[in-house]
Amino acid sequence: MASGFFALLDDIAAIMDDMSVMTKVAAKKTAGILGDDLAVNAEKASGFASSRELPVLWKITKGSIINKIIILPVAFLLSAFIPKAIIIILLTGGVYLAYEGAEKIYEYFFHKKHKHKEPAINGMLKAETPEEEKAKIRSAILVDFILSIEVVIIALSTVVEEPLITQIIVVSIIAFAATIGIYGLVALLVRMDDFGMKLMQMYPDDKKIMHKFGAFLVKSLPYVIKALSVLGTLAMILVAGGIFMHRIHYLHKLFSFMPALAGEFITGIIIGFAALAVVKIFLKIRGKLK
Repeated sequence: MASGFFALLDDIAAIMDDMSVMTKVAAKKTAGILGDDLAVNAEKASGFASSRELPVLWKITKGSIINKIIILPVAFLLSAFIPKAIIIILLTGGVYLAYEGAEKIYEYFFHKKHKHKEPAINGMLKAETPEEEKAKIRSAILVDFILSIEVVIIALSTVVEEPLITQIIVVSIIAFAATIGIYGLVALLVRMDDFGMKLMQMYPDDKKIMHKFGAFLVKSLPYVIKALSVLGTLAMILVAGGIFMHRIHYLHKLFSFMPALAGEFITGIIIGFAALAVVKIFLKIRGKLK
């Protein structure tokens, strides 16, 4: 009797250990998208009046949770009854990610005049109307929905051969941990300049180290967000390339002579700019028809 109980505990421990390993693998696979998600949401959550930043961020976070609640059951149903659909969605998502990354690179090199608005010091910002605020929140939640689909599908792809209950546990952990982690970091980022301002007010002497540190936080926020955007773009290209490299044997064989990271980057770039060219040709044709 006792030996059977301990054997059961061993089985449970082994299952939990497997879950932990699979969760770590899934987290690594989704890291690229999460990096871009962090950069995008940091940009969308900044730019509000100081008193509205956290309330707005909380509304976006709730929207993100609802997104996950909608996406997860659909993904599990597809995995259970139409598993091939997961691969199709994954490859389609890979094209989308590569396209997004290529578009950002194209905009940077060929449209430098259209610079993104950098976050300003919160105290200097004009409060937006409720309608403008709602529009920005809806936009942020829509972006989160698109990225959440990719997070869930990529996480699911790492455990697609496992029993359904394992898929549900692992992917749900990744999905909701991503929401908590990303929006927690975004909250810290968007309040970084406020914290810096407080330090500068507490230590008005500009020769004091704490005053200088506060000024550094205020000035560095735009560059932090810009760096996250660059890293997120690179990550999208790599994740997209990795999706195709791992699912299409020909591509894996084609780039087998070089490091995997380089092959994924080249694959992502090629697919991204091909998708970008198709979109631009389509838009040009549609413009001429009009």
